[in-house]
Amino acid sequence: HAYRHKMRLNLVVSRNFSTLTSLSSTRKLAENVSSKPKTASGSEITADHLLYTPEHFALKESLKKIIDQDINPYVDQWEAEGIFPAHKVFKLLGNAGFLGVNKPVEYGGLGLDFSYSIAVSEELGNIRCGGIPMAIGVQTDMATPALARFGSTELKKEFLLPSIMGDKVACLGVSEVGAGSDVATIKTNAVREGDEYVVNGGKMWTTNGTQADWMCLLANTSDGPSHKNKSLICLPMNSPGVHIARKIDKMGMRSSDTAEVFFDDVRVPCKNLIGQEGMGFTYQMLQFQEERLWACGNILTMMDNIIQETIQYTRQRKIFKMPVLYHQSVHFRLAELETEIELLRSLLHRSTALYIKGNDVTKLASMAKLKAGRLSREVGDSCLQYWGGMGFTSDVLVSRFYRDARLLSIGGGADEVMLSIICKYMDTLPKK
Repeated sequence: HAYRHKMRLNLVVSRNFSTLTSLSSTRKLAENVSSKPKTASGSEITADHLLYTPEHFALKESLKKIIDQDINPYVDQWEAEGIFPAHKVFKLLGNAGFLGVNKPVEYGGLGLDFSYSIAVSEELGNIRCGGIPMAIGVQTDMATPALARFGSTELKKEFLLPSIMGDKVACLGVSEVGAGSDVATIKTNAVREGDEYVVNGGKMWTTNGTQADWMCLLANTSDGPSHKNKSLICLPMNSPGVHIARKIDKMGMRSSDTAEVFFDDVRVPCKNLIGQEGMGFTYQMLQFQEERLWACGNILTMMDNIIQETIQYTRQRKIFKMPVLYHQSVHFRLAELETEIELLRSLLHRSTALYIKGNDVTKLASMAKLKAGRLSREVGDSCLQYWGGMGFTSDVLVSRFYRDARLLSIGGGADEVMLSIICKYMDTLPKK
């Protein structure tokens, strides 16, 4: 806890400091305008960032140390094994406060706004695979936002606090074999019997599923209309009747375990209901806003790193008596991709700034998620090409990124779902 208190103290001190320095920085603005232009690639200019304060950068810096010391040295091993030790890694992150950046202080969180979660998601992009950041994102921004916002005090003590501390691993139970993009059509039922729900059905593509201690489960709790008959329930994974059917073998995200889970008369106390019965679909849609912005922040850093590593490789790899990089088709293409990345970063930071002020950013978050999925596929494909035969091996980051990033256009809402949401806000969908 000492580290956590120190972190909070540092953030408060630097917040006061930044108020003082803002006065002098206004004076410097005129000088800066006429001074030499600064170059900024993916690396942010700390003092001039539109969204991030020195506190954000302090948070990122301390997370980078954990990534460099305790995660990246083992990534290759965990990728080969098809699983990473979630309890061990989450405990490290939990001790340092990174699993509850925007969660309430009384449950172990740092109590900061969502822009700090985005800063963390960007920094986690420095992990040299997609699977581990995704698993962390499920814990912080997919399985827990509804619990933090709508859960009872008792429920938050039992499930949120240990998840923030890194003592419990969470998973999200939404997708099913016949219901992925179309969440409203899920079949898993939770039928009330006395003071318990009896759960039957199954969930598919469950990230962290084989290691999780509890699931944020979306289930039908009545026979009403499909948008009003669902509830979110905290379901302990060690409950009798929970069966992990299999660990799914995936093309990418290999260090993240993905499970198919079945429920056979699983009894869960009714007090494990998050918020109100029948509000699960609405709560889940609210969770999706944060999930999509988080995923966008995470992939941005990965794309930055792939571009930089490709520049380094193509600068020293020669073909036709000159570096691959010096061929115009190569450096022009990298310039195009870098431009797209910066545009996406601007959209993400604008969406985040609006969101923390209480605005509905569903349309912008859907646009960011759509673009992130499509752009990461372009970056992976173009950069892999410039690595030639090396790009087709498993030894380089670019081939792992190529496999891992492909999920972004499918998971967390497919591209086609994002397009439908955008069309809904544009009022261009066919009238029923």
